[in-house]
Amino acid sequence: MAAGETKIGPEERVRDFTRSCVRSGLLTDEQLREEVAEAITSELPDRAGSAGNLAHQWVDEVREELVREQDGWPEATDYDRLQSAFAELESLDVVVLQGVEDHWAAKAELQRRDAAGQLPEGIAWFTPPDVWHAIDEGMLEVNLWHASTANVAPGEELLDATLTVFDKHGIPAHFDEGRVEVTARWQRRVAGHR
Repeated sequence: MAAGETKIGPEERVRDFTRSCVRSGLLTDEQLREEVAEAITSELPDRAGSAGNLAHQWVDEVREELVREQDGWPEATDYDRLQSAFAELESLDVVVLQGVEDHWAAKAELQRRDAAGQLPEGIAWFTPPDVWHAIDEGMLEVNLWHASTANVAPGEELLDATLTVFDKHGIPAHFDEGRVEVTARWQRRVAGHR
């Protein structure tokens, strides 16, 4: 452990996981509580018997904190700008997959579209951990592929057009080490609260 680092225990890790999952908004309420209960069972085996109740309690606590916090957010957050940019990318025939499990999900979507005769120009995708990074660090890493699953490269039209879309929506982005790094904090409001 490096100097200045503090070791966090298993409960703190599960609570941090809960916070990330709630704030990402990628799961349904049922999925969210199941994921947290599973993490409690795995990481805190002595509390496995009450994992369901703890999951409900911890999810509710994080959600209440988020509702209080979002009252101080601007009318349009980076998350809102991201969604507008993603909609524009879709209109340019770039499929956007938000919070997918891994590259296999992106590949499967391209294969599905190819089989339907609707192969897009490209696909942009990112995983839940990418979203969690944007929640805490204000930077979302987006994978951008051609329809062939090949990564984009500097100077290619698909990459340039994508970077232009992000910039147009007020969320600067640049290409670095095979991914598009978008300067954006994932501030997704809890549904029904504004």
